[in-house]
This record gives sequence, structure tokens and C-alpha cells, in this order.
Amino acid sequence: MRILFSLLAFLALAGAAPVATLAPDSEARWVAFDLTPGNQIRFAMTLDGRAVTAILDTGVSMSVLARRYAAAQGLAITAGGRATAIGGSVAVGRVDTATLAIGGLVRRGGTLAVVDLPAAATGGAAAVDLLVGRDLTAPFALDIDYAHRRFRFLPSGRMPFPGIAAPLSIAPDRLVYVSDVGLGGQRFQPVVVDTGDGSAVTLSHAAWARAMPAGTPATTTVSYGIAGAVVSGMAIVPELTVGRATARDVEVRIEPPGGFSDTIRVAGRIGSGFLQRYRVLLDPAAGHMLLAADPAAATAPVRSTSGLLLGVARDRLKVLHVMRGGPAAAAGWRDGEAICAIDGIAIGPDYVGSAQAGWPTAAAGRAVALRMCDGAERRLTLRRFY
Repeated sequence: MRILFSLLAFLALAGAAPVATLAPDSEARWVAFDLTPGNQIRFAMTLDGRAVTAILDTGVSMSVLARRYAAAQGLAITAGGRATAIGGSVAVGRVDTATLAIGGLVRRGGTLAVVDLPAAATGGAAAVDLLVGRDLTAPFALDIDYAHRRFRFLPSGRMPFPGIAAPLSIAPDRLVYVSDVGLGGQRFQPVVVDTGDGSAVTLSHAAWARAMPAGTPATTTVSYGIAGAVVSGMAIVPELTVGRATARDVEVRIEPPGGFSDTIRVAGRIGSGFLQRYRVLLDPAAGHMLLAADPAAATAPVRSTSGLLLGVARDRLKVLHVMRGGPAAAAGWRDGEAICAIDGIAIGPDYVGSAQAGWPTAAAGRAVALRMCDGAERRLTLRRFY
């Protein structure tokens, strides 16, 4: 859900200087979260005394309120121009706020940007009200405990657990968290550290070409930003480093030339899909992040063997993307087609999370019988292709 405000736009949006403080017991004030279908950190907080749902999004330079929420509450929205987002640009407004409260953090005064926040940007059917961005989080240390689905704010400089260090700062021109990534003997920076991005690591087309030899097995995938859908390349690399931390079997997305990274002049992004391998401390004021490996999370990424990326819509699966080089592409599948039954079993309301839902990544060699919603019957033989 990438949105980047230029420094000029940020200053234009800024109202009275806000004051953010931590409660004396902030260390004990853990905030529980769940992961959206798009792999983003979703939690509850308050805005001017009202409960709202939010996503923790260090890749957003200024915190963002959903336009529908602002309209429903009758908030006065001031026009604010446009901002860069994945898939294009979006219209921006602003609203002034009295109080924002998350765990032990309270901000009084200040401004929120206002844009349309579609449900598709969370990977599911439920939209959120707010993206909590760099302007709220950067002065403090942010301790994210993915294993226990909780986070908290601490004074900068605190180191509540031992971990492997990586550099972390706020880019002065982009106003987002940045670090670096090592791949194929090359070091890339700046790379945005983006808790609002559900993927693992994303690189610009140029960075990927420098790091990996031509012919490295890759396919395609689709992601959804506020400005629309974007198709990118995808591969699984055997090893990748962030600072002094080494990770193996990492899914990397490869943007097309002129993609979002090129637009904002960065080498790529580190997303929640990578960060959740660790307990993470993000402390840009202290110049570092800490990564403490979670052995339970150190599993190989799930690979598609069907070549289909699917969305669930009530009683059917909609084909969102046919992956390049996969068995579905070879069989002539197309985006937008709909599946109503798998191996004779209809898609039901409990499909998500059920054993039935595992077929697109099942073992190579399995032949799956698929009934399309127009009544046609197809068979798809699964295989490994990237």
C-alpha cells in the first residue's frame, strides 16, 4: 500500500506542529495485531477518542486516513494535491486531528493525509481506516514481536532483546525508513523498510539485473496498491543479507522498468513478509534495526505449482493472475475466469483456511479437477516452474 508524499507536499499538508509522547509505562503497553490477507500488521487504536482499525506502515511518509471514514465522521477535508503510489498517483486531502493514541504513544495535534483506501490494498474484503506512518513512529523505537502478534513503542536507544544489527535511517528526501540489502555480491541502498508491504523483498528491475545472472528462474505475480494492480516478476533466491543478517530462500519481487522504486529513486523495499522471520526493533533515531531470528518462522517460502493467483468471492475463486511459465499459462488460462468446485467439492464459506484451499501449491504431479462457474470441466496438472 505504498504512498510517498514529496517533501513539498508533506510541508503543505502539515498543520500545527504535533506533540507526541510516550507514557511512563509504554514498555508494558503491547498492542495486539493480526495479519491481513495481504500480510500487513492490522490493529485497533483511537482517533479523537473513536476506535479505528489501522495498519502499521513505515513505508508511508505521512499517516493516512481513509476518505470514506473522514466523510462518515463529517470531518472537514482540505485539498492537498496528489501523491505517488504503486500503480500511479492518488488525490490527497488533509484533516486536522486532536489526539491519536496507540498503546503507550499519544500524539496531540497535527494532520493526517486523506486518500481512498480500498479493501483490495489489504488483500481481503475488509478496508481499514488509517495507515500509521513514519510521522508517528520515527521518533521512537518500535518493537515488533511477530511470533506473538504484538508491538510496542519504546524510547529511542532502548535495546530490549539481543539481535543482529542492520543500518536504519529516515531518508531526508523521501521521509521513510531506509536500510540496505545484499544480493549476488552486490549491495543495494537505499531500500525502504516497509511494514505495510506484505511481500518479502522487492527490487527495482536495474538492481535485479545487477545482482542475478540472466536466466535465473523467475515467474510473475500481481500486487495491489492504492492506485491499482501492478504485475511484477518473482523469484526465490538462495541467500540474501540485510545488514549483517543472512536469510536463505527469500522470495524477491522484481519491478518492471520505471516501477515504483524507480519513481522514488530507491533500490527496492523490505516488507513484512521478510521481517516476520524475526523479532524486529526499528529505531531510526538510533541508526539501527535489530533482527532476532525466529526459528519457527525460518521456513521456505510457499511456491505455486498451479500458476494461478486466486481471490475468494463468496462461492467461487476468481483468477487474479496467471503466472508466467506455469502450468495454467501453458493450458491457456486467463485472468478473470472463475472456479466453482475443486475435485468435485464446491467452494463454500469455510474455504479460506481449509485443507481444500491448499491445492494451488500442492505437490507437483497432482492432477486437479476444476469445475468452472460456466459449467466447463478442466484438469490442471501441478508442477514446479520457478
